[in-house]
Amino acid sequence: MVPRGGGHSNRGRDAGGGRARGRKWRGRAARSGQVRRGAGSGLPPPVRAYAPQPGDLSLLPTADLLPTEPVEAPTVTPELAAGRGGSSAAAFHCPQGPAGRAPGCRSVSVAFPGPVTQQGCCHFACELLKHVLYQRHQLPLPYEQLAYFCRRALPRQPQDGDAIKKKPHPPDLGSSRKCQQLLMELEGVFRHLEAMFNLTLVPRVLILLGGNAMSPKELYEINLEGISVGNAEESLQTPSCVRKLFHSLFLADVFSELQAVPVMGTIVMVQGHRDCGIDWFRPKLNYKVPARGRKLTVNLSCGGNSSTNPSTQQGVTSAWDNYIWFQAPVTVKGFHE
Repeated sequence: MVPRGGGHSNRGRDAGGGRARGRKWRGRAARSGQVRRGAGSGLPPPVRAYAPQPGDLSLLPTADLLPTEPVEAPTVTPELAAGRGGSSAAAFHCPQGPAGRAPGCRSVSVAFPGPVTQQGCCHFACELLKHVLYQRHQLPLPYEQLAYFCRRALPRQPQDGDAIKKKPHPPDLGSSRKCQQLLMELEGVFRHLEAMFNLTLVPRVLILLGGNAMSPKELYEINLEGISVGNAEESLQTPSCVRKLFHSLFLADVFSELQAVPVMGTIVMVQGHRDCGIDWFRPKLNYKVPARGRKLTVNLSCGGNSSTNPSTQQGVTSAWDNYIWFQAPVTVKGFHE
């Protein structure tokens, strides 16, 4: 039988040990509570940095270990090394294209197997003008389709016996008016171009988009100096020459790399004899073809026998000393749908 005194002594020791363990547990709980309160206070948790060891790379697949590409250092010129390079832009030069042309200058050459008529040359210039306007987003449709739809939208004059009906309003009257204005200006340019080709030989035609005549954004030159002009009997058919011309343009793919542009004005320049007697075009005695801007040159030539007409042959082989530039008095303003 255990004495009472010994039992009380053991219970005292057990109670004292329990109180010590309770104090330790409360201390650990308090410390863990501080950590939890710190985590909930909005402070980010500590980040443990990990430094990969060299042996850890062997665990990655070979495809993930991509080799680094060497970076080529820019060429240091003697002027740049001596401190005479100026600005950083002056140290790098744009590469030159073929024949020393800038990258924005391109040319397409088309050789016809025989002579062509003067009216055929005018047709080439007019068709290229239509094509450039459509490809450069100055026309919402090709010229022939646009002319068809705009003429179709014109009010028809009532005839005898027709019932008078109320004309419905077009859905977009503003675009219709712009379309009619554009067609009227283009038809005037085509008509006076035909008169110009009938009065004189035309060695070159310029189509200037944007800006002004001295500094356009884009320049399209039609070079007719290599054309041999003949009469209707001995000349090639104009439709076949037009197909050959546009086939060469499509193969060259000269418009695919160009970005879309906003609506701009188009100026037409024609080179002709100073005494041709044209009234509509304005002579520009001191005009020079701009050297800046994006440029496309279409060189047309004939590979057959030239015309037997002495006056025409003499005009073709001349040095074009008496030929000056003429500018159309209107600026054709394109429009979008």
